[in-house]
Amino acid sequence: MSKTFQNQTAVISGGLGDIGKAISLAFAAEGAAIGLCDVHNLSEATGFLTRLKNEYGVPCYYEQVDVSEAGAVKAWLYNVKRELGIPSLIIVNAATATLANMLEITTDQWLREINVNLNGAFYMAQEAARQLVESQTGGRIVFIGSWAAHAVHLHMPAYSVSKAGIRMLSKTMALELAPHNILVNEVAPGYVQAGLSGKIWEQHPELSREAAERVPTGKFISTTAVADQVLYLCRPDNVHITGSTLLMDGGLSLRS
Repeated sequence: MSKTFQNQTAVISGGLGDIGKAISLAFAAEGAAIGLCDVHNLSEATGFLTRLKNEYGVPCYYEQVDVSEAGAVKAWLYNVKRELGIPSLIIVNAATATLANMLEITTDQWLREINVNLNGAFYMAQEAARQLVESQTGGRIVFIGSWAAHAVHLHMPAYSVSKAGIRMLSKTMALELAPHNILVNEVAPGYVQAGLSGKIWEQHPELSREAAERVPTGKFISTTAVADQVLYLCRPDNVHITGSTLLMDGGLSLRS
């Protein structure tokens, strides 16, 4: 039985994070080869790569990459192309966050977040798009954004600013790349039960309850739910959605 993304290659930055892993598993289940990068060394990726190969039988490739370094991103994508084929499913996911308000955040912290979250996203999306245009191959680019792109988060200003930049980056690329059959969109989650937030809520159940009460639906988002929306935007029969933000925040934005 043919799978949705058989004979395609998906690349995911921040691939060893909770959301990155969920997206990788979802694509692998649909037959895609998986190219990953993250800041962790190969030994920390081995177990997950083995799982992808054993459970889904798809080829995988991993590199330790700091996405804030344009040359490293370009080299990684070139190596993925050599090992797995030209990536047609580009998931820009790597990000970092600093919990410090505008008066507390240091220059180095600010620059690091902008360099990873926004510049790194640009480096990856631009180089992947170049490969697709040169090969005359259509594809999908999905940025993992955030509801923080439009809702003020006083405790994490650099993160919010970087995600706002990603939203416009997505729209700009969507307009330019549409004639090349490359669709570009953003998935913008609200409260995801994963990563730093998930750890805090696990350690402090009272904070978890307070956060859930702020969400109109009363529910947190699972990493699987985020992955489902990424795959939805990448489906081959999804040919009209580009330059859009798929906001999945349980109604949080309606109260902000």
